[in-house]
Amino acid sequence: MRGALGGPRLLLRRLREVMAEPVSAQARLDKIVVLIASNMVAEVCSFYVLRADGTLELYATEGLKREAVHLTTMRAGEGLVGLIAQKAQPLNLPNAQSHPAFSYKPETGEEIYQSFLGVPVLRAGNTLGVLVVQNRAHRLYSEEEVEALQTTAMVLAEIIASTEFQSLARPGADIALRRPFSLMGQPLSDGVGLGHVVLHEPRVVVSNLIADDPTRETRRLDEAVADLRSSIDNLIDRGDVAHGGEHREVLETFRMFAHDQGWIRRLREAVASGLTAEAAVERVQSDNRARMMRQTDPYLRERLHDLDELANRLLHRLVGRDIVGGQTVLPENAILVARSMGPAALLDYDRKHLRGLVLEEGGPTSHIAIVARALGIPAVGNVENIAGLAETGDALIVDGGVGQIHLRPQPDVEAAFREKARLRARRQEQYRALRDRPAITRDGVRVALNLNAGLVIDLPHVEETGADGIGLFRTELQFMVAERLPSTAEQLSLYRTVLDALPGKSVTFRTLDIGGDKVLPYMRAMEEENPALGWRAIRIGLDRPGLLRAQVRALLKAAGGREMRIMFPMVATVDEFARAKAIVQRELGHLERHNHQLPSEVKLGVMIEVPSLLFQIDEMAREADFLSVGSNDLMQFLFAADRENPQMADRFDPLHPACMRALKTIADAGARAGIPVTLCGELGGRPLEAMALLSLGYRSLSMSPASIGPVKAMLLSLDLESLMEAAEGWLAERTAGESLRPHYTAYAKKHGVAL
Repeated sequence: MRGALGGPRLLLRRLREVMAEPVSAQARLDKIVVLIASNMVAEVCSFYVLRADGTLELYATEGLKREAVHLTTMRAGEGLVGLIAQKAQPLNLPNAQSHPAFSYKPETGEEIYQSFLGVPVLRAGNTLGVLVVQNRAHRLYSEEEVEALQTTAMVLAEIIASTEFQSLARPGADIALRRPFSLMGQPLSDGVGLGHVVLHEPRVVVSNLIADDPTRETRRLDEAVADLRSSIDNLIDRGDVAHGGEHREVLETFRMFAHDQGWIRRLREAVASGLTAEAAVERVQSDNRARMMRQTDPYLRERLHDLDELANRLLHRLVGRDIVGGQTVLPENAILVARSMGPAALLDYDRKHLRGLVLEEGGPTSHIAIVARALGIPAVGNVENIAGLAETGDALIVDGGVGQIHLRPQPDVEAAFREKARLRARRQEQYRALRDRPAITRDGVRVALNLNAGLVIDLPHVEETGADGIGLFRTELQFMVAERLPSTAEQLSLYRTVLDALPGKSVTFRTLDIGGDKVLPYMRAMEEENPALGWRAIRIGLDRPGLLRAQVRALLKAAGGREMRIMFPMVATVDEFARAKAIVQRELGHLERHNHQLPSEVKLGVMIEVPSLLFQIDEMAREADFLSVGSNDLMQFLFAADRENPQMADRFDPLHPACMRALKTIADAGARAGIPVTLCGELGGRPLEAMALLSLGYRSLSMSPASIGPVKAMLLSLDLESLMEAAEGWLAERTAGESLRPHYTAYAKKHGVAL
């Protein structure tokens, strides 16, 4: 190579000239391999492109037989080139033919070449091809030569991504950049959505790859790194994270990466090779992604997110842009793709054109999932690396029912899902036809079907679905989507709007359920080892009574002359409920003294989600006006299984006898005390599980809007008395503790229950 610094820079400048020439894509590639061979004093330079079928195809060569272009192919993992593609790492050999992976391709004429240097062509950590140089002499290429070839490979990656290049692919031999993916995640919100990718936080597109002034680029890089480090230091030194805890440890790890000398050295070397500062960051992070995506250690794979975030912040500093979300006005048939997203960000988008949501992070009980269900948007979470694989404008199918996505689907897959969407639409029409039919079983048992809600956008769903009312209004969502703490007047306005919109309908408001995973951006978060079991919900309300009193006052004022139903979350003892009741009584007295119109009736209930209440259930039933089961948290605590952990998501079945007996204990206590018992977790929104709940004595369920139709269809076809007799026997059986799901499924099939 002609000098450690001058050679790569000269090559990049010549590449820029070739890329600007008005020639065909093949002619451009042919010129590029000649340039690389000349610059690196190599007798051979070959460029292989990874196809969608996993095959590597020779696209251009200088030194090998030209007739082999587009004819020579190999599988990923086959030969030295295939090995580089598989491992996404360079391979530098003084005697290539002695390597056990060497594969002889007679049509190329490469048998006379001994030394071999090959590097992967990477983009966002994904392998797009392999670039190779060879010589007859036995030699080991220098580190500078390896660096130069890797830098050149980055430029080739951008060429591959161009529309012009894709025209070179022969029919049936599409390049890997455009290959289809079918990926599994977790279902967040039911439904099928077909559309095109819109990245929530678009990656910085580096258009200027080749530097004119390397010294200036090094200075820009150093300044951006110093600014990045300073911002992380300031974040750590802020008062709200100054003390110990898991959050501080995460930030300290982040700071460690920002000061990592190896990372900084690789960035500087990339700039020294002739890249701009932005292109250097992109190249180094693409190498990191390629390496860490192939790790099996979950800890190391998790660190990939830290490195991605660090590189993203550095890129934004270099281009002078703030890290912000995507556009709020969407193109037609948009499907949002993001690493993670808060509910407020989703609500900022134009929902008329939104057809789906796909996240790398986020489980079925996360708040973004709750909002997606409220909006009726099909959504899938925990889809690995989707933000790195998807490009803006890519075709994407979201199947929220099974938790699967199809990126760049084949025509037959797309056609099948269009038909599935049409069938679903027809089924929804059938459910809408049930809207005005009372929810009564075949043997005459009336069941109340209510909605879970939390925002004004939820209210029209009550009329659309024929629901009896709102069984759970999550008041914290107003706090989570606001930029500051909502005032009492703003809370009053929301609660009055809800009650005014639903005259004659029952509405149950849950007081603030914040803390744990529900962190308000404008409130200082406590660092806790186990937030789910920590300072949250009613515990915050009782410790900071001013917050709870303000909310209760707004609720009572909003209900003037009407019934007000309030329930308290995360109650663990009867005493906690008694203290919460005392706050309500105090606020009623305050309103009466100031001549405000009081509610016609105040009903106070408790959410049963902490297992300790199972052993105080009769005492609680005597104190409360109603009970409401929060099945999401109750199941989590019963089985000691984090509901946000994908490894635990399907480990325990809610139809396990342990869970069913706990739920029956609550229903029976309500019946003994003569008070209503409802269930407002995700459990009640699935027809089979809802059928099981009815067999335990539940006569009121609350669910997402999309669940009303399927659950109503189920109960209209159900003979409940027969089912209750059967269920009593199943629960009494002393088996090995297996799930009762097969019993309920077999019963439904035998008796024609619509599931």
